[in-house]
Amino acid sequence: MKITSTQEMRTIDKVSIERFGVHSLALMENAGTAVAAFAKDEWPRAERITVVCGKGNNGGDGFVVARRLHQAGRVVEVLLLGDPAELKGDAANMFGRLPVRPVVIRNERDLENELSRSIGNAALIVDAMLGTGTKGPVTGLIAAAIEGINKTSAPVLAIDIPSGANADSYVPETGLFCHCDAIVTFTAPRPAHLFGQLTRGPVIVAPIGSPDAAVVSALNLEAISAAEVGPLLAPRALDSNKGRFGHVLVVGGSIGKAGAAAMAGMGALRAGAGLVTVAVPRSVLSTVAAFAPELMTEPLAETHQGSISLDVLDGDKFQHIAAGKTVVALGPGLSRHPESAQFARALLKRSETPIVVDADGLNAFENKASELTGSGRTLVITPHPGEMARLTGRLVTDIQADRIGVARAFAAEHDCIVVLKGFRTVVALPSGAAFVNPTGNAGMATGGTGDILTGLVAGFLAQFPHQPADAVCAAVFLHGMAGDCARDSVGEQAMVASDLLRFTADAIRRTRQWSSEKLLRLN
Repeated sequence: MKITSTQEMRTIDKVSIERFGVHSLALMENAGTAVAAFAKDEWPRAERITVVCGKGNNGGDGFVVARRLHQAGRVVEVLLLGDPAELKGDAANMFGRLPVRPVVIRNERDLENELSRSIGNAALIVDAMLGTGTKGPVTGLIAAAIEGINKTSAPVLAIDIPSGANADSYVPETGLFCHCDAIVTFTAPRPAHLFGQLTRGPVIVAPIGSPDAAVVSALNLEAISAAEVGPLLAPRALDSNKGRFGHVLVVGGSIGKAGAAAMAGMGALRAGAGLVTVAVPRSVLSTVAAFAPELMTEPLAETHQGSISLDVLDGDKFQHIAAGKTVVALGPGLSRHPESAQFARALLKRSETPIVVDADGLNAFENKASELTGSGRTLVITPHPGEMARLTGRLVTDIQADRIGVARAFAAEHDCIVVLKGFRTVVALPSGAAFVNPTGNAGMATGGTGDILTGLVAGFLAQFPHQPADAVCAAVFLHGMAGDCARDSVGEQAMVASDLLRFTADAIRRTRQWSSEKLLRLN
């Protein structure tokens, strides 16, 4: 799903109207109808609803919402911040269709009365004051209304974007804006919908009539959505067999870190890989084998410290282990032993199989990033900001300040797919295209979740080797969705990495459900 700037969205609306013949009133009617439908579904018991409207098109959307909710039998009050005589165009048209008498608020004294009466007694407040047209900090009557709404306990639904927020921002909003519990935006999201931390609940993207051909953006940035992931989760053929879904080889583990390789292996199985073999140092093989009976194991020569030895690559034993494997996942639990790091670099150089590199597999290339290259085969790296800082020789703060730019540059230079983990994980392709993941939560900030992501990526690549970008995006989306399902069950604080394995099936079911809905949920 394309992410657009505010100006690009204005152009999309204009092109929809002028080139494709979509009436502007139809766009507004569809927008308001979508918001009202979401409000009815999300808050079915909210009988008394206050819609706070500004004088622009966002207010026009709000007038439609009020009419639709009134028609649905809700008790609706409309507060207009400003003189009705100043309404223009479609907003004025929709104002004239209101089935309820609006309360006109011309000054802060009028507002004070309504803050205690209408807003104070509402079961749901709809923010239709400003939308995406905000330039700079809000002041005056609108600012006072935002401050008043922020003090209430009622849930707030924002139309398009919370009033006061900068829709084009890639950083969390710090100015005065309307705190909300959900956002319904239209056609395509803007950057702040992903990065602004604007809502306590979901961001919904509703189609309102603009044809796909009108949705054009120069940002070359997309949000991963259930609609794109859904096709990779389609039911399997009745005559399927495990050979159709690939064989993943996980290479890693060391004394004290055997669980990382085991969790990566189970991640690949949960993703749907037909077979998974986990190759680890001989002394930790029994730990991996005991983790799950579904995992096949291979013992590897080890250093005195219990990590993988470079001797593994002598002779043809490892060639035999790697033969017939669809994807290799290198790094979980590998350790930073110098010999194990040398093994990781040598394996990457020799391997022609698609490969996913994570954790200490990436740390092995510190100060040697030039050796980390796709070289005509699929290479996926999954660094967290610290690992990316080591690969690029930059500070973590530099990485975090330009996550999309850093990921894009590295992907292009090293001919690989970069999965830069963190809040809004970024997937960058060598072409320069980038994708932002909307799923996931702070409960996933715990050891081992990255190992499971490595397994999920490898598992999807094994099933869809000719769709590497789609496979990686699906894995990242489901990884975050599993975290969201786990949060809903056990909470963020109590979550551990293996919970993601337990909730992957729920994540797949939820993604399938969302992919079939008309409204697209970003989180």
